[in-house]
Amino acid sequence: MKIAVVGATGLVGSKMLQVLEERNFPVTELIPVASEKSIGKEITFKNKKYKVVSAEDAIAARPDIALFSAGGNTSLALAPKFAEAGITVIDNSSAWRMDPSKKLVVPEVNANVITKNDKIIANPNCSTIQMVLVLNPLHKKYKIKRVVVSTYQSVTGTGVKAVQQMENERNNVKGEMAYKYPIDKNALPHIDVFLDNGYTKEEMKMVNETRKIIGDQTIALTATCVRIPVVGGHSESVNIEFENDFDLKEVREILSNAPGVVVQDDVENFVYPMPLTAHEKDETFVGRIRRDETQPNTLNCWIVSDNLRKGAATNAVQIAEYLVSKNLI
Repeated sequence: MKIAVVGATGLVGSKMLQVLEERNFPVTELIPVASEKSIGKEITFKNKKYKVVSAEDAIAARPDIALFSAGGNTSLALAPKFAEAGITVIDNSSAWRMDPSKKLVVPEVNANVITKNDKIIANPNCSTIQMVLVLNPLHKKYKIKRVVVSTYQSVTGTGVKAVQQMENERNNVKGEMAYKYPIDKNALPHIDVFLDNGYTKEEMKMVNETRKIIGDQTIALTATCVRIPVVGGHSESVNIEFENDFDLKEVREILSNAPGVVVQDDVENFVYPMPLTAHEKDETFVGRIRRDETQPNTLNCWIVSDNLRKGAATNAVQIAEYLVSKNLI
């Protein structure tokens, strides 16, 4: 099986290669693709060296699947070219997520929507992925009316430049700024661009993508997304109002049995999810599960996941695994 990774030298592209190797995905030939300045560079995969090639050369090589993590504009320009050549694209950018003709997939939630005809499949936003893994099984049982979420997102979600900015600030080194303000010892309530409604694009992604993935446009959702100086993963404080009442013991049981979810909820022993412990793990962790005492049928919880893994690379590889297992390529 030939696999292309478009954006192979970036943070998420590198993580895709790592996850493909770790999960022993059946790659017989790897085709790393990157921007012009990286063509000819070598990357190592499973102890073998591969030269980075252009997108044109990759299309000519006819891979079975192309994992894209090269930004929205690149995806808009190149994904259709790969798809026209019969290559199935799994795209990690925001380019195709809300396109009504494209599937937006978290395998544990809605892999069944994928068909053989889907040649461009969208990978959701990192902060959305971890949240829907928790919301979906609870929605099935109690029906969600409204969600209020505040995120505390890792600098790795911005990319290498942001990680470097934080490290520079910690070491008193002047350097390039990924953000308008310092990030170390700070919290920036600003992820992606501001829209006319006063929300950021990231906040509206969480609203629209959640409804599309779960398949229910009636869910009311409001988000505030904040960048904080950590690297291990994104954290979310989530308040969920249901139509039906719930039992806390049953909620924990439902989440314990939900695929891809690990309950870490033992406050007596100070057990709760943290980016530090979620780092380099594929699961989504949920804890601080408690009733909102200010109104009926409402739950509070805290969700953490490694945004480069389940929030990006692992989710894309899991989609590829599903395609292979169901003979959809």
